[in-house]
Amino acid sequence: MATTRLTRTALREGIWRGELLCDGPPPAIEVRHLDRPLDGVQVEAAGEEGRFTLTVPVPAGLLSDGVQTFVIVEQDSGDKLGSFAIIAGAPADDDLRAEIDLLRAELDMLKRAFRRQCTDNM
Repeated sequence: MATTRLTRTALREGIWRGELLCDGPPPAIEVRHLDRPLDGVQVEAAGEEGRFTLTVPVPAGLLSDGVQTFVIVEQDSGDKLGSFAIIAGAPADDDLRAEIDLLRAELDMLKRAFRRQCTDNM
């Protein structure tokens, strides 16, 4: 049985990219959102034997408020290789990422005020 590993490389301009490492030829890949397959998924050789680039165009029509999760599976076996999520719209009040972002902004504000205070007192 061939082993396949998936590593995320980037999400840029609406296209998610990953690197597939396979013992043999790449399996047929399917990306699903809300249990529906996406169109336009491509697997291409990446130069070295056993290394392939997975390209997933994310349709703008699938983006809406909240978290949209995309699951990457081997089409024949149904084995999950990975997933990615896109968060859009107003962040949820209890979203940890939103809280961290807010804390970073407040810390930046405090650093600027502290530096300003230090230069005024010198």
